[in-house]
Amino acid sequence: MANINTPIPVLKLNDGTSMPMLAYGTGTAWFKKGEESKVDQGVIDGVKMAIKLGYTHLDGAEAYKTEPELGTAIKEGGVPREKLFITTKVMQNVRDIQNALKSSLKKLQLDYVDLYLIHEPFFAKSDEDLQNAWAEMEALQKAGLTKSIGVSNFLPKHLEAILKTAKVVPVCNQIEFHPYLQHTELLDLHKKHNIATTAYGPLSAATKAKPGPADNFLAALAKKYAVSEGEVSLRWCIDQDVVPITTSSKEQRLSDYLRAATFKLTPAEIKQLNELGQEKHFRGFWAAKFDANDRS
Repeated sequence: MANINTPIPVLKLNDGTSMPMLAYGTGTAWFKKGEESKVDQGVIDGVKMAIKLGYTHLDGAEAYKTEPELGTAIKEGGVPREKLFITTKVMQNVRDIQNALKSSLKKLQLDYVDLYLIHEPFFAKSDEDLQNAWAEMEALQKAGLTKSIGVSNFLPKHLEAILKTAKVVPVCNQIEFHPYLQHTELLDLHKKHNIATTAYGPLSAATKAKPGPADNFLAALAKKYAVSEGEVSLRWCIDQDVVPITTSSKEQRLSDYLRAATFKLTPAEIKQLNELGQEKHFRGFWAAKFDANDRS
């Protein structure tokens, strides 16, 4: 087991709150295909293991159907609530966001979440739909049910629509992000409005997108820093102020991921990995909802 003494860095958000820059996710591998009411003890054990190892940023969603397990793990994890950063998202019940969050809080056994996200923009038939949904998010924040509010899977056109009427700028946009999907235009817009980027699928270049032009360089970096290619991928995010979300049911692997907090890539290494990544386009999630060639 890796002995990690270096704390996970934090990113200050545009509303003054701080987000731990490495998160444990309860989607992808843990996504529940059956009934939500059927308890998956594996999820509970996985989250408790992550908490024990030092992960305090825990990422959930209504759509994952794992909020009850996440809530149980938080309750049994032994870490005070105020030391955890809990994210969840609305998707199926986006037409009734207020009750959706109240339902999520009940499942999570919490009085509030640290971050609440609109999971995807594709429910909207117009800019007005997006703007109305965002106004509801602002009301929930004002009511104290969530400390911060943000979005997920939004493209520039979706962000620009809500920013026209927003009283509160989203703190983040959670997107698929890795060397083969860098979202240059979108990240420029994030920087312009001080919107943080959080990344799901950050290990894709080292796992599901192989073979690819970055393979040899990732391997060389892993050897140089005595870590795995996955850990290089996590650090590549962190060094660009992007917050990666990852998951595993394996304690050793989760422990090793924490080594991403113990080294830094050089600017030249980041630049080279970016350039190699731009030679290939790979989207592992939501492909049916995005244009196949859309890199924004």
